[in-house]
Amino acid sequence: MKTISNKSKIVFLSTFPPTQCGIATYTQDTIKGITDVFGKSVTCEICELVNKPKAQSTQAYTLNTREKEDYTQVAKEINQDEDVKLVHIQHEFGLFGGNYGDYLLGFLNEIKKPVTFTFHTVIPNPNNELKTFVQLLLSYSNSVFVMTNKSKDILINEYNIKEEIITYVPHGTHIVIYETPLQAKQKLDMEDRMVLSTFGLLGEGKNIETGLRALPKIIKNTPNVLYLIIGKTHPNLIIDGVDAYRDRLEGMVKELNLENNVRFINEYLDTDELLKYLKATDIYLFTSKDPNQAVSGTFSYAMSCACPIVASKIPHTLEVLTSDSGILVDIGQEEQFADAAIKLLSDEELRVEMGIQAFRKTRASSWENAAIAHMNTYKELMESNAEIKFTYPSIQLAHIKKMTTELGIIQFSKISVPDLSSGYTLDDNARALVAFCHHYKLTEDKDDLPYILIYLDFIERCQKPKGNFMNYVDENNREHIEQNAEVNLEDSNARAIWALGTVVSIQDILPEALVNKASKCFLNSLKWAETIQSPRSIGFATKGLYLYHCTVPNLYVAAIIQKLNAKLLSNYEIHSSKNWKWFENYMTYANGILPESMLYAYLVTNKPIYKKVAIESLDFLSSKLFTEKGFKVISNNGWYHKDSEPESFGEQPIDVSYTIQTYNAFYSAFKTPAYKQQMKAAFDWFLGKNHLNQIMYNPISGGGYDGLEKENVNLNQGAESTVCYLTARLLMENLKTADCKVIHLNTSSDILVNS
Repeated sequence: MKTISNKSKIVFLSTFPPTQCGIATYTQDTIKGITDVFGKSVTCEICELVNKPKAQSTQAYTLNTREKEDYTQVAKEINQDEDVKLVHIQHEFGLFGGNYGDYLLGFLNEIKKPVTFTFHTVIPNPNNELKTFVQLLLSYSNSVFVMTNKSKDILINEYNIKEEIITYVPHGTHIVIYETPLQAKQKLDMEDRMVLSTFGLLGEGKNIETGLRALPKIIKNTPNVLYLIIGKTHPNLIIDGVDAYRDRLEGMVKELNLENNVRFINEYLDTDELLKYLKATDIYLFTSKDPNQAVSGTFSYAMSCACPIVASKIPHTLEVLTSDSGILVDIGQEEQFADAAIKLLSDEELRVEMGIQAFRKTRASSWENAAIAHMNTYKELMESNAEIKFTYPSIQLAHIKKMTTELGIIQFSKISVPDLSSGYTLDDNARALVAFCHHYKLTEDKDDLPYILIYLDFIERCQKPKGNFMNYVDENNREHIEQNAEVNLEDSNARAIWALGTVVSIQDILPEALVNKASKCFLNSLKWAETIQSPRSIGFATKGLYLYHCTVPNLYVAAIIQKLNAKLLSNYEIHSSKNWKWFENYMTYANGILPESMLYAYLVTNKPIYKKVAIESLDFLSSKLFTEKGFKVISNNGWYHKDSEPESFGEQPIDVSYTIQTYNAFYSAFKTPAYKQQMKAAFDWFLGKNHLNQIMYNPISGGGYDGLEKENVNLNQGAESTVCYLTARLLMENLKTADCKVIHLNTSSDILVNS
């Protein structure tokens, strides 16, 4: 019996490591991005391009580009695999045999699968022969990726290619955790040097000579400069073991007396090592001399590591490098390179600001975001009913731990650097306590316990004699500050009750001392909890009260739940109408907590009216969150008022997380499949299914980005957004675990639960 795969396969025609070339690395990184984001439903395979027979290959296919017959044969082999849904050709004219690489036509004439290209080179001002050949290539696919808008414009205006078949995806970049060059240099024992660098496979086109000739003038201004020339010479330039180009560069270093200021790192570094050097770079010198170079991966990588850049004017740098992130100079002009470098070396504030701007600009082009952009086009090309799904990233606690001191979790972060001056809030520490309780319940990782204690201690110290809480403590551990004089602290106080109830709810697995501390604070808060008036405060408090009552049944707690939700029910009866099934005349933040509160009231009292309003109000909220275009967060830009159109843009992770928590509560109560699907659809917002098609988290550290704006992602990773992303991710992990549970019946068959 034939096994049917539930995955779609994509075959990449490309060079591939261990071959050392830019296209090989580009393809490897593209595939890693696709696998990281969609790997559960997509398999990527390689048809490796080689220029001589290869005895053994670890790849699915091998194509000897010098053998014309190979092109037809490999196409036939690919055709035989029914799971292959698309072939993606990484195109560079020199990769393929024949005139302009026209051996490739043999493959295209034979292949029966949909085809797309990435054009790594788009030659401007083509002659008629080249123009006709490019048009012929694209007639086989009607799809091509380019990495600059300039390349797109050339294809449209000079090759007469239709705009609708061109997909612009910037060269991918690696996500790194931001740090200053000084921090990075300490790890490489270079903190006493001002570091200039360049990297890549060395060759004439890199024009390293320009950087070396600029160096003497730079040294006069900054004697401790160290110029790192990172990378091996291109293998094609080493003939009979002789590396003539590197020998020439080393000769220049001696001739110019630069031995103390130049260091050759003659290695093909792995990505992690390379990124360490780039993060330690004070100025990146991009000295390329090819005026038609369409794109440079080395330039993109340097920007993504927060390097301020001095760059030759080529199409890629002219398009991307603006005056706030670097300085453009004429090709080969060492005086201009020297003057620009001296300007930056003399102004640390300018260097730091340029580096941050470069870093921010390249987040949109991370390999994860590039994968999403590629997949959006792939899905239009693939003749397949197989569903392409996001793969959930691993759960990472690095950033939330980095944000936590002995006192609590710090409120804000500048990119990924905690801003201690922003102080600490009850809100953030309550949410962090909830998240770590979820994590501990999932993993029982003992390393979680010190953090649970820190956040619990913070809540305890914020509690006042009457049972309510102050909300703010500054960086110097001072409490009596303006922020605590705010009138409306009910929400943050109610979230503290939620967090305390969460601790008690997992008392079976926590140390007794932690449970006792939480219980004492919780019980002390009840007298104040009775007085809550704000709808959302009622919702958050009810959540904590319900968790406590389910674990330690308590008539007083049950009575408070009834008292609070009677107020919320009254709100609903006052404001709801035929076309507006809601508790207020507007929707603001954390809307899901209101129907969720009604749900808990129903589960405690068993009164049908609470169930009716819970389901009715959630259905109404869902109608506003889920449109024909998919999931859309209520904007914090003016919110959503009755009898008006909702505002666009300004979407916050906190609202997505609370929405997921609400659907999770309803799914747990009623097992309605739609709630599970809505949970998944909402979580996909974090994974890139949003109007910018960008991920909303840092996959390395687990930091959550602060907001989704009209044209950009706010890359600051504060406590609120990080904790909210983590909580949502943990709930999805619980759901995934439930989906995979198998109940073994007394019959001979098994059934998959909740799948």
